[in-house]
Amino acid sequence: MVIVSHSLKAAEGIKEIAQQMGSDVPLAAVGGTADGRIGTDPLMIKKAIEGVMGPDGVLLLVDLGSAVMNAQLAVEMLGDEDQEQVVLSNAPILEGAVVAVVESAMGHDLERVKRAAEEASHMEKLL
Repeated sequence: MVIVSHSLKAAEGIKEIAQQMGSDVPLAAVGGTADGRIGTDPLMIKKAIEGVMGPDGVLLLVDLGSAVMNAQLAVEMLGDEDQEQVVLSNAPILEGAVVAVVESAMGHDLERVKRAAEEASHMEKLL
């Protein structure tokens, strides 16, 4: 899984929390621009995808609008076979990352992991 945020600190914090739920799941955190500003960079996202790519594919979790566009650009830069193995999720970035790591650690396939992460948007925080 790749966690994409406009802030590298935010992405790394989300990664740290998610890793507590499944430390064996390959995770990458990417954020900010090459010169350290707030934003996202498709080349950095592509490198993160390649760093965690395995036979089961990669789930991308993003924070805000332009992160979606840059994540899509990063996927387009990959080879055709790799492009088919990368899935962009509409999940909330923190809750989705935690749920996705749990599902992945249990051995579920990429589609089920994506679905579970996206269902986290309905998670009740207050009862």
